[in-house]
Amino acid sequence: MPLIYLAALLVALTGMVMLDRRFGLFFWREPWRAVIVLVAGILFFLVWDIAGVGLGIFFRGETAFMTGLQVWPEVPLEEVFFLTLLCYLTMNVYGFVTARGSSRFELSGPSRGSSVSRPSGGTE
Repeated sequence: MPLIYLAALLVALTGMVMLDRRFGLFFWREPWRAVIVLVAGILFFLVWDIAGVGLGIFFRGETAFMTGLQVWPEVPLEEVFFLTLLCYLTMNVYGFVTARGSSRFELSGPSRGSSVSRPSGGTE
């Protein structure tokens, strides 16, 4: 039972990778930029967590669903995977929104600039 939370995070991360791969949202569009953004986001939030622990704001919650391993005092291993999921989700949403704004994903109707023949008002 102690691996359930970590397993759930890994399943969710796998889903993010699959969505990114299928639609070319971020990593499959610009891999080096994505690596830099993901690592920067994870490091930013890890520093945030460590600062919060140091100030006595954050505490590790005890539950039977977690491994009990810590990467820093009061910062569980699962936190790193959660932050990865959080940053990857944000990157995928950004990739979707920017692609949608450039009309890469057309949900209905013909694309702009295409010619569609329409019947004239005559009888057939």
